[in-house]
Amino acid sequence: MAIDPNFDENREAVDEHDGHAVWGPVDEPDQLGIHGTHVAVDFDICLADGACLEDCPVDVFEWVDTPGHPESEIKADPVSEAQCIDCMLCVDVCPVDAIDVDASRSA
Repeated sequence: MAIDPNFDENREAVDEHDGHAVWGPVDEPDQLGIHGTHVAVDFDICLADGACLEDCPVDVFEWVDTPGHPESEIKADPVSEAQCIDCMLCVDVCPVDAIDVDASRSA
């Protein structure tokens, strides 16, 4: 299942991590929510193949440890989402559609 493009309307911001919002629900380690707003990564479906980190021309993403998560123990975290140029490369290369970029959602 792909990231919900309307997560900001369907979920509540429950935390902040490295300067970006975390949208719940969160129940660690199994449920980690969606990280980011302008650039959003659904940590619950991210399988950490690294394509977004490799292809992003402005280095929006960094690896973050997520020990015990059933999909992967690292995730692509949008720590520099303010740098995003809306090229959509990360969205295009994500094999599980875990990323959504929408400039109308302010970070």
